[in-house]
Amino acid sequence: MNTVWLHFDHPQYLWLFALLPVFWWMSRASFSGLSRGQAAMALAVRTLVFTLIVLALADAHTVRSNNRLTVLYLLDQSHSIPDTQREAMIDFVNASIETHRQEDSEDRVGVMVFGRQAEMEIPPLDVFPSLGRIQSPVDPEYTDLAAALSHARGMFPGDSAGRVVLVTDGNENLGDSVAEAKALSDAGISIDVVPVPLPPRAEVAVEKVMLPAVVRDGEPFELRTVLSVDSPTGDASATGTVRVVRKAFGQEETIVEQAVELPPGKTVLSFDDKLDRSGFFTYEAHFSPSKTVDDGTARNNMATAFTQIVGSGQVLLIENAEEPGAHDHLVEVLRRGGMEVEVATTSALFTSLAELQRFDCVVLADVPLASGGVSDDVSAFTEAQLRMLVENTETLGCGLVVIGGPNSFGAGGWANSELEKALPVDCQIKDARVVPVGALGLVIDRSGSMMGEKMQLSKAAAIAAVRSLGNRDMLSVVAFDSTPVPVCRLQQIGNGDRVAAAISRLTADGGTDMYPAFAQVVADMEKAQAAVKHIIVLTDGQTPPQPFDELVRRARAAKVTVSAVAIGGDAQVPLLTNIAAAGGGRFYAVRNPKAVPRIFMREARRVSRPLVRDLVPPQSPQIVGDSQIVAGLEGAIPPIRGFVMTTVKESPLVEVILRSPVPPNPENSTILASWNYGLGKVVAFTSDAGQRWTNSWTSWDGYEPLFTKMVRSAMRPTDGSRNYSLATTTANGVTTVVIDALDNEDEFLNSSTGMMASVLGPDSKSTPLTIDQVAPGRYVGRFDSRDAGTYLLAVSPSDGPMLRTGVSVGYSREYRDREANLPLLETLAGLTPEGGEPGHLAGGANPQPLDKAAEQIATAATDPFRHDLPRATAIDSIWPWLVVAAACLFVGDVGVRRIRVSLASMSAATSAAMARVFGRRNTDETPATLTRLQTRKQTMRDEYASRRVEVEPLSPEAAQQPAPTDWLTPPPAKPSARGTKLSGGADVEAPPEESYTERLLRAKRDATRGK
Repeated sequence: MNTVWLHFDHPQYLWLFALLPVFWWMSRASFSGLSRGQAAMALAVRTLVFTLIVLALADAHTVRSNNRLTVLYLLDQSHSIPDTQREAMIDFVNASIETHRQEDSEDRVGVMVFGRQAEMEIPPLDVFPSLGRIQSPVDPEYTDLAAALSHARGMFPGDSAGRVVLVTDGNENLGDSVAEAKALSDAGISIDVVPVPLPPRAEVAVEKVMLPAVVRDGEPFELRTVLSVDSPTGDASATGTVRVVRKAFGQEETIVEQAVELPPGKTVLSFDDKLDRSGFFTYEAHFSPSKTVDDGTARNNMATAFTQIVGSGQVLLIENAEEPGAHDHLVEVLRRGGMEVEVATTSALFTSLAELQRFDCVVLADVPLASGGVSDDVSAFTEAQLRMLVENTETLGCGLVVIGGPNSFGAGGWANSELEKALPVDCQIKDARVVPVGALGLVIDRSGSMMGEKMQLSKAAAIAAVRSLGNRDMLSVVAFDSTPVPVCRLQQIGNGDRVAAAISRLTADGGTDMYPAFAQVVADMEKAQAAVKHIIVLTDGQTPPQPFDELVRRARAAKVTVSAVAIGGDAQVPLLTNIAAAGGGRFYAVRNPKAVPRIFMREARRVSRPLVRDLVPPQSPQIVGDSQIVAGLEGAIPPIRGFVMTTVKESPLVEVILRSPVPPNPENSTILASWNYGLGKVVAFTSDAGQRWTNSWTSWDGYEPLFTKMVRSAMRPTDGSRNYSLATTTANGVTTVVIDALDNEDEFLNSSTGMMASVLGPDSKSTPLTIDQVAPGRYVGRFDSRDAGTYLLAVSPSDGPMLRTGVSVGYSREYRDREANLPLLETLAGLTPEGGEPGHLAGGANPQPLDKAAEQIATAATDPFRHDLPRATAIDSIWPWLVVAAACLFVGDVGVRRIRVSLASMSAATSAAMARVFGRRNTDETPATLTRLQTRKQTMRDEYASRRVEVEPLSPEAAQQPAPTDWLTPPPAKPSARGTKLSGGADVEAPPEESYTERLLRAKRDATRGK
């Protein structure tokens, strides 16, 4: 039953109603001249306006009260509850609603599920459908009762009372459920609890692995693994196998595997290990039971630990897979300089950011963006690998050194790439006077056989090739099926957006005829004014016979090279092979379409070859910057035979150290430059390291110190780390980082800006972390570490070395709980909502398992739809509507006083309107107005007839008499307006002429007197 009444937030304004008599007395003057009915109506309207204004000032609200109840079931879906128990919750909810909810009631029902977060499965509804399988996804690794209760509090409608039915084991490991439950109780919401008891079971868990955080290389250390055994009887042991795995650098190695018999309680197993190389290493301990009955769940059978092996600097040198061993001399020099160097090629690159963390510096030695052979073995850096490489420097402080050669920088296709953003130089030349342009032609098959993945990858390859070129380079793209389809005739690329958009709109359809499209591109290349011109032909089918040899000879005569790509086994391989051979290019037989983008990027490098500057005669680089890299070099630097031209970035952070005297433009003649990029340092050397252009440097005494200092200057700094202590603690899914900093005099080291850091999580994603100073020399930061695994932390103090450590987070506490948390559940159910009764705990101290008796528990449990809570009230503010109504009635008040309407005229108008509507006339009775009008007309006719003069007709004699002529005499003049001259000589004033208004008034007076 609903009840509605008014409530006033400012009832003191209601005293204004005492002024109504005064208001009525003051209104009398404005009612003069009104009839009694109009005056009464005007007074009533004005009084109503006054009343509405007073109610609005008092801030009137309508209060609606009802006895409706909303029940929200909260179901725990975390892993601490067995699967059978979670499935039985569905039966419990359906049985509880069917047993206790009255069909004729207006009560609402909803269902919410929760784990780490809460999700609404069924919102509160008047008509509740039967609950089926749980559909809402939640993270079951944690239990956050507080988040579930908080979410539920916001889902209760305001027009009903609320009750939560919490079905859980009470083992929360995130949040504070008691505090949130008190907030629900203060809001008048009751909490009923249905405990989910955990069945007794045998359980084996690997609780943790203990390792020293930092170990010197070559130093033996101990690894300890802690295991625990629980059994229902408390005296049963468990047998199985313990395996310890070491992970590093993308490799996994088993160091221990042995059979064990574990007694009840905790057992510590110790193993020894020793490593001769530095880096970060992760150890995992696994337990496999011999009998499945000895272990309830396998989710807690693994734990991890982390250690750092400290030694000399670690360097990863990546070289071109087409030229393995080309930088062996450089590798030997760096090793003699005390660095540990690992060599990798572009065919076996890193796959995760974690693999790069063991290295203090990464060197790219004459590495192109794409390289490889003549088929599917073409390799290239993926976009993800480029982001890892840049992020490793920017956020984790690893050094990056890029050494030049004919396959590096812009000549290697690095223009417009992620790597270019991290370099101190741009890979493009912006000065048109320095370098000539290149021209690229693309002939792309778009026939019906290219439909699907082939077409999509071919378009992606063409767009990637366009992006790798410079803004001033030229491009011609023609697709073909049975006829040529021009996409982009010869033009400068510019920013490439329009060309890329046109290529992306290509679709596959039709037959195959390559010759017309090929001829159009050759014609464009013949007209192109470029230093290097190259054509790429791609097809997967057979084309009709045409004079392709003559077309290729035309291309070669115009200094155009041609490469060909055959996709799949149906391509015309002999024809394409001959085209590539005669065209001076390469032929690629591709079985997997995914290799096409890498091939296009590799071939597009031919157009970038003008960026290579050969110095004839050789020139000696000039030292133009003061840097530790060139400090101590004695004598002149030996000459070089060439380098790759670049453009120095317009940034004050860029430090140019070496420059070539040719070309004279200093922006494009950089040989050696460096800058700080994020937390790391990047060095660019645009000549090579002793191969084609600097082969005379290998015998130069300054070669070893120059390249050793070049790499060391970019490495993560480690000196001075002894003045910093770094500790981490993990609790409730949050890891706290504490750093204590001292200077060389052991005084507290303070910084107004704090410290910047980054965290690399188990998913290999980097997250920035701010560490603030909280006390003299102490800095604290926190990050979310709810996911199990290893977290790598890199801290960059404002005036100190890079600090690195790792944090190993084991499995969630969900898998450590063995029984329900009944004390917590009793506390939640015992809270009393304001004005109501406390909740109920189903089953008391001995709850039954849901999977055994879900329907019985629902039937025996206290009715969740009982109405023992205060009636729900809904309050709506109505003062805005009162103000609007008062404004409208005010206009009505003016109308009542200004517009006079007689009852007779209203009756006549109403009768006429009804007659028009219903099409009827009153023929029995003539209106009085019409009768008067007819009488007046007859009177006027009679008066007119009485004034008529009888005129006799002329006799025949009179008609024969001549007519008088005095009618021709002008009539005498009218008397003047001033008057008439009388016999005495005096002027007599004539009566003034009446105006139209005066005549009208006189006629009205005469008519009145006549009546």
